[in-house]
Amino acid sequence: MTPHQSLLSLEESVKQVVQELDLYSMEEITRKPSEEEWSLGQVYMHLIRSALFMHLRQVEVCRDMTVDAAGNDQLEKTHQGSMAFAAGSIPPIRVKVPASPEYTPPQPASKEEVVEGMQAVLRRMNELEPVIASIPEHHRTMHPGFGYLSAMEWYLLVDMHFRHHALQRGRLAEFLRGTPSASY
Repeated sequence: MTPHQSLLSLEESVKQVVQELDLYSMEEITRKPSEEEWSLGQVYMHLIRSALFMHLRQVEVCRDMTVDAAGNDQLEKTHQGSMAFAAGSIPPIRVKVPASPEYTPPQPASKEEVVEGMQAVLRRMNELEPVIASIPEHHRTMHPGFGYLSAMEWYLLVDMHFRHHALQRGRLAEFLRGTPSASY
């Protein structure tokens, strides 16, 4: 997928999120299926925060590397990372992380906070798209599960991550409608 295709796909995902917001009250958006699971609002906040403060921040780190600080072609993706990027998507598996302030996203304060966050992600993606291809491939930073990623890979990961959580959003929508799902 090219950066432009990734951006178009992300725009579609954000459009779906904004439409979802119209379907639910704030009470519903913040309702959790269980104490261990996230609400729809927490999923939205996770997507926003991951994109702005991890994925796109790493694009900037790769862009700003000096020649001396840059990684090299020896720094590779993990098997899991290679498989995800070869497929162009993150596998549809449920990832459990320990409940903690570090991992658990906050509930949104309002629907407007979600919309503004999603718009901020799109703005940043639009700003970076024209320069992403010019960032050297060997400028890489470490992803905790996927290994060393280039700026291009970090950029593409934003859309991959949004698409990965679409299944979770669907499961949460079924929970809110009172129709439990056995999938994802």
